[in-house]
Amino acid sequence: MATGKIGVGDLVAVTATVRWRINPGHVSVAIPSYNFPYSIRDSSKMTMRGQQVELTGEVTRIDNETVTIALGPLVTVALDKVRLVDKYRPPTRKKPLRDLVD
Repeated sequence: MATGKIGVGDLVAVTATVRWRINPGHVSVAIPSYNFPYSIRDSSKMTMRGQQVELTGEVTRIDNETVTIALGPLVTVALDKVRLVDKYRPPTRKKPLRDLVD
């Protein structure tokens, strides 16, 4: 599922499955290849158990088979479970650098 080269700073998405509603504002989700509980804020009351939710975040670290994503806390998932949303582009300068000492 990992399309193209994924690098640090890229915006990626991972699809999670809703497990149950914790309270009226939060739901528990299962993230593939992430074996820890995770909950997200959900303002819609229509979210049902088994529904797919897409979580997006920036890549902070890449290892051989895993990617660490900033989804609030850092979440490490398998590389094949993420989808590239947007590549990181460094900012461009509008003015050239100049020496302040003349």
